[in-house]
Amino acid sequence: MGGYFGAISHRDVGLDVFFGTDYHSHLGTRRGGMVVYGPETGFVREIHDIENTPFRTKFESALHEFKGHIGMGCISDTDPQPLLVRSHLGLYAICTVGIINNIDELIDTYFSDHGHQFMAQSSGKVNVSELVAALINMKENLVEGILYAQEMIKGSITILLMTPDGILAARDRLGRLPVLVGKHPDGSLCVSFESFAYHKLGYEDAYELGPREIVALTRNGYETVSPPGKEMKICGFLWTYYGYPNSNYEGVNVEVMRYRNGERMAQDDKERGVAQDLDYVAGVPDSGVPHAIGFANRSGKPFARPFVKYTPTWPRSFTPANQEVRNQVAKMKQIPVSELIQGKKLLFVDDSIVRGTQLRETVDFLYESGAEEVHMRSACPPIMYSCKYLNFSRGNSDMELLARRVIQELEGDEGHKHLDEYSDSSTERGQCLLKSICEKFGFDSLGYQSLDGVLEAIGIDRDKVCTYCWNGKE
Repeated sequence: MGGYFGAISHRDVGLDVFFGTDYHSHLGTRRGGMVVYGPETGFVREIHDIENTPFRTKFESALHEFKGHIGMGCISDTDPQPLLVRSHLGLYAICTVGIINNIDELIDTYFSDHGHQFMAQSSGKVNVSELVAALINMKENLVEGILYAQEMIKGSITILLMTPDGILAARDRLGRLPVLVGKHPDGSLCVSFESFAYHKLGYEDAYELGPREIVALTRNGYETVSPPGKEMKICGFLWTYYGYPNSNYEGVNVEVMRYRNGERMAQDDKERGVAQDLDYVAGVPDSGVPHAIGFANRSGKPFARPFVKYTPTWPRSFTPANQEVRNQVAKMKQIPVSELIQGKKLLFVDDSIVRGTQLRETVDFLYESGAEEVHMRSACPPIMYSCKYLNFSRGNSDMELLARRVIQELEGDEGHKHLDEYSDSSTERGQCLLKSICEKFGFDSLGYQSLDGVLEAIGIDRDKVCTYCWNGKE
């Protein structure tokens, strides 16, 4: 994934950009960057590796250098950015969030006009933001260039582009990710992925871009320079997993959605008479917790924290590149509260079950700590497809996904012709999937939230929510 924050004002915005960008650290683990512009200093930019050291630590010693009336920053799970670009369109900074599925095709097209080149990274790959800038530069102005890039890219790309005069914010073509504008009482403006990032800085909600829309921010205000499209497919996982609890997207708060989602799961369980003899309901920290609170509230069973996360020195379990190391880190972070586990019947709610790489150890950990029963609920349906549009649940193959591996074990290639049935727990195949995963991981019961349940909890027009990873529908 990745996140972004930009600000423009008649005053210095260096600290706003620093704190606003830092508040997006939950969205990426590889690179962090900032750029500001001031009439006396010009563009000042730094990019740092944040795989093992937080964004804040890497940038706070250089904050005195980031002085200017306009700036932006980004957290990236992909490439170093923001980049500085000089072209016939002038000097500008650019950062992007998204995925380009036809990147090789676009590069070949660009190379076909002799004399062009890209700066290769150590892997030989091209920086995505540099490619987007190259596409933008093929047109006669920045707005036309952004629209051209959006049309050429298969996948999704959200763009922040900063010149000495202002910021252009462009939401991806189908609005898979949010872009929000905030306004400060002193007239300053900002643009952000997460709304809470600017609320903490004194900005108030001003505007939310529609899909494909481009908005220009200057020191005098903001205006739409390219209107929104009619079709939207915002990512449903924003609410179930990677969105921050106190953020709003399309007017729907993340934490409130998760409570509603958990309540719906509990109601479905109650109607089926499943796992009602429980001592505690708990969430798999951290994003599973609000779903579990909703479940507990509706079920009438007490909420508890049978294990907690130790995060001061291990803020992210997925930071290490090696899967074995990631598993060990995740294990080290889980600290049991024995009094809430020994002899107890526990139901855990997790935000999702993607690859299942740590599930087995989690269950073993609970039984070793004395649990009598362990029930598991996923706050979303089985993930059947790797995401084509964002850097989430992506992999080299759909077969890395737990549900697909189990289906392969059950029916071989034939099973993948019936994914709709396997996704539906009311069908024979759906029940077979649940039983097989229970046996594989040692759960006493397993349940997945239905797609209808997730969409009901989100509460916006269902046709505007991307559900590709669950049902494969574009």
